[in-house]
This record gives sequence, C-alpha cells and structure tokens, in this order.
Amino acid sequence: MPNKDGISHCMSGFLQGKHQGKSQLNKSPAIPATTNLTKEVIYTLKQAWRSARKGDKKKATKLFVYAIRMAPRHPDVLNNYGEFLEHEDVIQAEYYYTAALSHYPYHQLALSNRKRTLPLVQQIDRDRLARIAAKRSKFYALPLTDPALIRMKRESYYQHVYHTVAIEGNTMNLQMTRAVIENRIAIGGKSVMEHNEIIGMDEALSYINTTLINKAGLLDVQDILQIHRRVYGFSDPFEAGNYRNSQVYIADHVPPPPGQVAAKMTEFDNWLKSSEARQLHPIELAALAHYKLVHIHPFVDGNGRTARLFMNCILMRAGFPPIIIRVHDRFHYYQYLSQANDGDVRPFMRFIADTTEFTLDEYLNYTSVPAIIELNNARRKKNDDVNTDVTISKESTPKGDDKK
Repeated sequence: MPNKDGISHCMSGFLQGKHQGKSQLNKSPAIPATTNLTKEVIYTLKQAWRSARKGDKKKATKLFVYAIRMAPRHPDVLNNYGEFLEHEDVIQAEYYYTAALSHYPYHQLALSNRKRTLPLVQQIDRDRLARIAAKRSKFYALPLTDPALIRMKRESYYQHVYHTVAIEGNTMNLQMTRAVIENRIAIGGKSVMEHNEIIGMDEALSYINTTLINKAGLLDVQDILQIHRRVYGFSDPFEAGNYRNSQVYIADHVPPPPGQVAAKMTEFDNWLKSSEARQLHPIELAALAHYKLVHIHPFVDGNGRTARLFMNCILMRAGFPPIIIRVHDRFHYYQYLSQANDGDVRPFMRFIADTTEFTLDEYLNYTSVPAIIELNNARRKKNDDVNTDVTISKESTPKGDDKK
C-alpha cells in the first residue's frame, strides 16, 4: 500500500535500482534502468495520493490518469492506480494489477494485490453469468404469441441493422435504414455503398435466421464465410466470402499478413470445435469468438459486421436474444477490443455479458407479465436451456402493425 509519500513502497527505490533493506521486493529481479520513472511521474503520483487522502477523488483520478499517459506500461504506475481504485471498483483495480504484471511479472506488490482481488473478481463474474442465466429462463418463458414480444423482435431487427452499420460509419438514421430494408428505396444524399451495407446486413440476418440458428452440429468457419458473402456481397461480390490478399491495419493492431490468414482461420475453426470452446459459457464463447475473428481480420472489409453477426448466432443458438452493440457504445466497444489485444480479454467479455443482460432486461420490461411468466416457467421448466425461436425477423408482424 502507499507509503508516507502516498506512493506504493517500491516506487521510491525498487524501480530506480536502489536497495530496500530487507524488503521482500529485493528477492525479485530489478526492473531494467530503462523503465525508471521520471521525476514528473513520481511527483504526479505523490500529488494524486495527497488528493486522495484529502477526499478529492476527482482530482486524484485526473492525476493518476495523467501519470498513466506519461508512463502507460510502467508497472508501478499501473499498480498505484489499481490500489487507488480498489476500494470502489475491485474489477478495475484487478485489471490494473494484471496489466502491471503483464509488463513486469515479478512486481511483488502487484502480485500480492492481484492474489487478493482475483478471487473477488472471479466471484463477481460468476454471479453476473448466473444472474443472466436466470433472466434468460424468464425470457424463454415468454409466450411466443405475445404481441408485445413480436413487436419487440421486429423492432430489434431494424435496430440491429442500424447500429451495426452505424458503428462502421454509415450515416443512415434508423428511419432511413427501415425504409431501405422494407422498400429497397434509394435515400437522397446517401452513397450507394451505404445502401449496400444495409441490404447486405438484411440478407445476412435472413440467412442466419433461416439457416444457422437451427443448423445441426457446431458452427464453423464455412458459416462465417457464408455470413460475410451476404454482408459484403452487395458492396464487392468479388471479395465477399473470400479471405483478403492484402495487408490491413486497424488502429494500433496489425492483423496477420494475408499469407497467414487461411492457416489462422483453420486454427480458429479447430478452436470452435474443441472441447475447450464447448466447455465455455455461451456468452464467453460468443465474446471470444468475436474477438478472435476480428483479431485475425480475415476479410478486406466487413470484419466487424461479420463478427457481431457470428457472435449473435452463437448467443441465439444458446437461447439468448440477439444483442445490439449500439453506436453510442462504440468507444467502449473498441476500447475493450484494444485491451484484449494487450492481453486481457475479460473486459470485452464483461462488456458482452452486460450488453446481453441489458437486452434481456429490455425484452422482459417491455413484454413480461409476472403471472404469465410464472405459468410458462412451470410448463417449460425442463426445456429452459434451449430456445427454439429467438430469431429476429422483420416478418414477425405485418407491416404497419406497430402503428396500432
């Protein structure tokens, strides 16, 4: 924990190659001199702890964040911020302890802090999945003929298309998206590419709903190729459903070169069919499959749309409603993917879990009648692990029914 200056004890000497007397820290290798902190970073951390002791958490947070910007990979900075966060957010604290250890595995304070907090975080994650499973059972118990449920599914279809293309930069609004899907009309001032992205999503969703949801056996890479063929087929029929033959660059991530894509996708296919994957919770499997696919980035374009569709396909086959990653969550979505690239995929998995829970809450709040749910639970309690009708379809109700 922080010393009298506020900084975790190893800060004042351990990172600068000095001895700490008989401290346990000296039993681990010294961090190379090239990773020493500057005086400005040390001063910033001291001021951050002083602000924290005075109760000014807002200022302390700004100072810690500033210190991380100056030394984003330094284990002491990451560990100090974790200690500051732990009292109110143990998940974030454990994340920073893990990040510190990823850059220096021998950091004794980070090791001790993570050992203490990891069991707490694991229990929180288990509780979250158990809570979501209970809500899934309630969702499955909803009568399939419930008019509110039918309308909700239909609206979700348009919402799903709108948000998933908007994340990629499509400027069509929800009303325009609906018009393109329902009537295939051209929207003035919008590019042909934007129209084709929406039509491609419509085709891919229809394919998933009519084919993949009820497919016998496991999903595989061939299913991904079929999804991409529809997602991208109206934009570039020659590239659709085919692996890229050029290098692509995604922000700070450089996907494998084109010559390695086929082999990477074969590895991914083997993982999808492995006992390891089958033992995962469906939400964990869906999130990991999404991440692995965008990490490989096998296509020249349309990777994100394809990954989100494939993720939803896994969720729907497990009895969950399809989730929508909304455009206003784009920053966090990409941030968690970036953190996964840095070695910790758990924040992204929690993001998908939280989005799944939010989606379930939307359905239950919009449609649920407690007495009906209780009755249907009693009737169908033996079958609540599989939902045979969780597809989203624009044909769920006649056009115009939602105007009634």
